[in-house]
Amino acid sequence: MSQALQDLLDLLDLEQIEENIFRGRSRSAVVPRVFGGQVAAQALVAAGRTVPEDRPAHSLHAYFLRPGDPGAPIVYTVDRIRDGRSFTTRRVVAVQHGKPIFHLSASFQTYEEGLDHQEPMPPSPDPETLPTSEERLRGYSHLAPEVVERFLEARAAVDLRYVDEPPYGRFGEPREPHSQVWFRTNGKLADDPLLHVVLATYVSDMTLLDSVLLAHGRGGWAVGDVVGASLDHAMWFHRPFRADEWLLYDQQSPSAHGGRGLGQARIHTRDGRLAVTVIQEGVVRVPR
Repeated sequence: MSQALQDLLDLLDLEQIEENIFRGRSRSAVVPRVFGGQVAAQALVAAGRTVPEDRPAHSLHAYFLRPGDPGAPIVYTVDRIRDGRSFTTRRVVAVQHGKPIFHLSASFQTYEEGLDHQEPMPPSPDPETLPTSEERLRGYSHLAPEVVERFLEARAAVDLRYVDEPPYGRFGEPREPHSQVWFRTNGKLADDPLLHVVLATYVSDMTLLDSVLLAHGRGGWAVGDVVGASLDHAMWFHRPFRADEWLLYDQQSPSAHGGRGLGQARIHTRDGRLAVTVIQEGVVRVPR
């Protein structure tokens, strides 16, 4: 396991300070606020700590309310909404400086047999044939060195490989609002199903709005031609998967309007199983 991955796992390992209250810390992100994927992942950890192990998470719905302060701890309060025979529901509020910054509702379900179908996995090249993040980023002479280093530091725990050029790699002309990324953690994880769901939640916030930028030929914050932030985030976990094995994150944007952009995606395992569906809306504004 890489040291970066161990550091991330330590970041997600919350301190329990009361029966339904947990405390997490933050670290610097590529933007001067707490990374949204970190807050979502920590909130899911808090919820999962109050649920029996035989009930894996099957969905989450979240709102980003305020920018998080990376220099202050985050307190997560869990509300045990419902414990049914098949489903368990939890609500989590993340608080900093006395104000809520994030709200999550998560549902967990015991395993059961049922109807089974899925859309097929889209075509994509083998992940090992694609450049690593470092290989791509080191080749972009138009990005400031400090921007490259912040990207690499933020993604050091994850091997994340774009199929095509990311928005900040080639911009200026609109492209198809579609992006594919392969990812896996930089090291093996324990067999805890919640851990794999939490890691996928963390990574899911890294690139989902890329397709919005592609549609308008924008490079994103790295080149300063848009400003933005996540507004809400939803995930449905369909089938078991491992975050330490290659996952294809197939992303597209059906709409942007009113200073907001919508991204939707599916995560497939390497052997073609549909594992997760993700939808996110974010603020995407052109600087005046």
